[in-house]
Amino acid sequence: MKLKVSSAALFSRLTAINRVLNSKNSLPILDCYLFETREQQMFITASDSETTLVTTVELIESSEDSRFCIKAKTIQDSLKEISDQPITLDLNLDTMEIRGEYQNGSFNIMGERADQYPAPHSMGEEICEFTLRQSELLSGINQTLFATADDEIRPVMTGIYFDFTPENLIFVGTDGRKLVRKKITSVHSENQMGFILPKKPATILRSILSKGDGEIKLTFNDKQAQLTGQDFTLTCSLINGRYPNYNSVIPQNNPYLARIDRAALVSALKRVLVFCDQSSALVKMSFSPSKLTVSGQDVNYSTSAEERIVCEYDSPKMNIGFKGTLLLDILGNIESEEVVFQLADPGRAGLITPAEQKEGEDILMLLMPMMLND
Repeated sequence: MKLKVSSAALFSRLTAINRVLNSKNSLPILDCYLFETREQQMFITASDSETTLVTTVELIESSEDSRFCIKAKTIQDSLKEISDQPITLDLNLDTMEIRGEYQNGSFNIMGERADQYPAPHSMGEEICEFTLRQSELLSGINQTLFATADDEIRPVMTGIYFDFTPENLIFVGTDGRKLVRKKITSVHSENQMGFILPKKPATILRSILSKGDGEIKLTFNDKQAQLTGQDFTLTCSLINGRYPNYNSVIPQNNPYLARIDRAALVSALKRVLVFCDQSSALVKMSFSPSKLTVSGQDVNYSTSAEERIVCEYDSPKMNIGFKGTLLLDILGNIESEEVVFQLADPGRAGLITPAEQKEGEDILMLLMPMMLND
């Protein structure tokens, strides 16, 4: 059995799906990619049993349909240093020996039979289907993934919550200290429903999605989700459990508003954090009319710093403490030139939003305060 394919196209697909593989697998066959050829296309599968990603590459030539496996590291190392050119793979189905031939060389590797590769799980009949724009899904994942928890004691908070409502689709990520809620108004559902997407498939999606206007078909039930794009299909198990009532922790009636240049605040925070206690990263934000003072100190090393920023603020003076590193994370995931801080008192969470929301989007970020020393 012979097939011919672009070496660069094949290598780029293998690189994209390699993130699915674990360093240690319960099934040895999962150290391999599954290759299936049919109708002048090659379908390549990578799986860790929980997450499965299938991508496609066009074949230049193919003598017949086939299924075979190759160790992931073996095939990637074989193609890594080959320049972009057609490469012919000649597979002996009896011995599973594979000979690769290209313009100025060749290699021989061993394949494995595809019989042992686990079959994909069926989605069943009781499923929900939606269509999303790639750019919407990508921005929703980008702006919420960083806020998810790494604490396996609370598994529901380690993933992104997709909350479908009659008004919009809401992406939510939280670790208990920070929270991001992003609404997409172009997606609606007759009934409220949702699921929790684990961190690993979310990270994989972030790497393979483009910012274009292509569409993604999303199908899910209570156990699995499947996302299908132009040249990939990702299927993953969902996190089982009830997601916290995120709306209940978002404070209402925040009378104190401050509009600040985002880049200026980021720069000030980075400079001040150098002089803060590295374990707490506590920064003090002192709001007064038309001015914000950002300060920090480390009493153990007798260091301190203070910076002043012009801002739009006409409410009473207010001091509030935040973990500076978390505040930088939040500001780094807001795209507008200016941000608005909505505050009530030093003991309540601060809300941070873009000064101007993009059309069809509504994003809100929340950060819990820290107790100030003075």
